[in-house]
Amino acid sequence: MTYFLFYTLVFFVILSGTALYLTRSRWLPLLPIPDHIYHRLPSSFTSDLENGLSSSQFDIAANITDGDTRAGLDARAKAEIRKIMKNRRVNFDEARRIYTEQRFAKNNIGPDGRPRDPKFVSFS
Repeated sequence: MTYFLFYTLVFFVILSGTALYLTRSRWLPLLPIPDHIYHRLPSSFTSDLENGLSSSQFDIAANITDGDTRAGLDARAKAEIRKIMKNRRVNFDEARRIYTEQRFAKNNIGPDGRPRDPKFVSFS
């Protein structure tokens, strides 16, 4: 008798989980997302400038004055740079440098910008 109850419960949980997974596009947008968990990043150069994603070395004011209609800086890069700025307490330029060096390292490129591939040949 207890085995029957256990297997019925397991079957019901699997069936419910499958149904919820298959219909997630309908019910997932209805869930409230608290503001303190999710922060929408800016989506234009003006918003990027207002949120401190600019400096004298990386000035996006010219894009704004020229009426650039693009969406702004890359959303994934902005999120990573803002995370570096927050965690390491550095300014925008330093966070951008750290982010770039991390991307270089992932792609087997040295911090100076030269490939680390032993087969690389350069004619200077």
